[in-house]
Amino acid sequence: MICAALAALAVVLSPIGGAASSSQEERRAPGGAKLKRIGNFDSPVYVTGAPGFGDLVFIVEQAGQIRIVRDGRKLGSPFLDIGGLVQFGGERGLLSVAFPPDYKQSRLFYVFYTDLQGDLVVDEFKRRSPTQAARGSRRNVIQIPHRTNSNHNGGQLQFLGQNLYISTGDGGSGGDPPDNAKNKSRLLGKILRIDPRNPKGKARFSIPRSNPFVGRDGADEVFSYGLRNPFRFSFDRVTASTPRIVIGDVGQERFEEIDYETVSKANGAFFGWDEFEGYAAYECDGACAKQTEKPIYAYGRGDGACSVIGGYVVRDRALKALRGRYVFADLCEGEIRSLQPGLKRVRSAPPIGISISTPTSFGEDTRGRLYVTSLDGPVYRLVPR
Repeated sequence: MICAALAALAVVLSPIGGAASSSQEERRAPGGAKLKRIGNFDSPVYVTGAPGFGDLVFIVEQAGQIRIVRDGRKLGSPFLDIGGLVQFGGERGLLSVAFPPDYKQSRLFYVFYTDLQGDLVVDEFKRRSPTQAARGSRRNVIQIPHRTNSNHNGGQLQFLGQNLYISTGDGGSGGDPPDNAKNKSRLLGKILRIDPRNPKGKARFSIPRSNPFVGRDGADEVFSYGLRNPFRFSFDRVTASTPRIVIGDVGQERFEEIDYETVSKANGAFFGWDEFEGYAAYECDGACAKQTEKPIYAYGRGDGACSVIGGYVVRDRALKALRGRYVFADLCEGEIRSLQPGLKRVRSAPPIGISISTPTSFGEDTRGRLYVTSLDGPVYRLVPR
């Protein structure tokens, strides 16, 4: 889902400005955590909770199902099954689900998937009961053409307040031949921001007035641009007034990167692709656009890594040693790492002493507890050691 890595895992890791393979880098980060399996699933690619339903954990299966674990037990029937709408394979499939803050009252939720033509689709559904969605409630919110290549779909949905943030890849192939990512008028290679709940007239969603290109050159839906394949991103709610966005952007052939910025400064920011890959020039010929946002951390492919799996800043009080640290992994290398996030460059992200096979995503429930999914089937919660 990130390189052709879901089908056949490949290549490798060693950070710029500090190699992951060096003895210094390999020192363990604060850990104090272990994995507790909460269930086994079919190609799980995301896990999250729903406001108002703290006893439920929702697991996204790539083929088109969303499963539920309630009080530690996997329920027999799926919460949602849209397998007939989803093109599944390689990097395509059902990739994410998001529940708005008022989900308990509104009953509305949103899914991101690649449809049978390969387009990127966000649909709205309504729950029928706490453990069952009403499939007949489907309403299309946005559809983005993505038919030429099967890779680089992005795939993350996250709510911050009433606004829905959506990550899209650059359209695939290699090197972004059409320059989608840096073209502000196209919706690929971006973080988009919309309000799906308040469509006006015939529109299927509305645009926040604070979006950077409203009334200017660029698509109204665009929030940030210049991203290659931001498969996973999350929000760090440092305080209610200063949330920050953390993006794991999958690299081309040399570097994987992690971006961390205040939401206000990320509004309209250019993250560099395809003129830069990590900190290094990619197609920068001396006449490049200004890279307004550089990664806080980047690593290369030298020890088995291939695709960064962006995670979360740990806010679970039970994980005392990791609290406040950003936890992430790499699809091929499998070792969970952490770093101390900040607005300046970070030199190291040592492992925490936990490895899993083919990690595909991290997630949080409504209590702030942290999970990680493996493409092989298991879903784990990080618990104190």
